[in-house]
Amino acid sequence: MRALLKQIKQRRLQLGLKQQDMLLKMGMSRQQYQRLESKGNPRLDTLALVAEGLESELILVPKDNIEAVRSLLRNAQNESQDEDDEYFENPWVGLIEDEDVE
Repeated sequence: MRALLKQIKQRRLQLGLKQQDMLLKMGMSRQQYQRLESKGNPRLDTLALVAEGLESELILVPKDNIEAVRSLLRNAQNESQDEDDEYFENPWVGLIEDEDVE
């Protein structure tokens, strides 16, 4: 769960959002969102709402496909590093850490 909470925070930061911005993005107060990022244990419908607010999708990846997904994300990350635009933001940074799947 800790890895997921870390990814949620990283994605929020990638989008340049503050915790207080989540009220406008998804109707969750800063205090509620801060508690989610710090203590976790959100309900599934809350995670879906957070994903929507962070312009992301929740997916369930079978363990036997994890490496294939990581490979795809690495390729996307490598391709984005080749971009000429210095302001190009890579949405995959930080999402391909090799952490144990819970």
